[in-house]
Amino acid sequence: MANCYKYSLATLEQCRVGVCIDCTSGRYYPKGMEISEAKALPGYRLELRFDNGESGMVDLSEFVGRSVFAAWEKPGEFEQVTVTADGAVEWPGEIDLCPDALYLRMTGKKPEDLFPSLRNRLSHA
Repeated sequence: MANCYKYSLATLEQCRVGVCIDCTSGRYYPKGMEISEAKALPGYRLELRFDNGESGMVDLSEFVGRSVFAAWEKPGEFEQVTVTADGAVEWPGEIDLCPDALYLRMTGKKPEDLFPSLRNRLSHA
């Protein structure tokens, strides 16, 4: 599967069916999937809390050194994570990750678990 060109954790196929950001019309984060707190942990992991109260850890170490994530190799850079006003996480240099993809990664859920209407759409892809 190809990665979304803007938010590297979501697949292009997910973006086409509205699971991630709809790049043509603006922000789309389903209710409960906005990040309210983020804390950098050792080993390029994030401790996240979402606005629905769920929290957990996401390991992002596989992205270090790849593309825009090469910036994280600089000491202290990964630790500069912040939560944006619209519930995403970002780092200096315009590196950001969409919260719904992080939520799916944290919980182990699939897009169709959260969006039942996708079951039919993906089966016809």
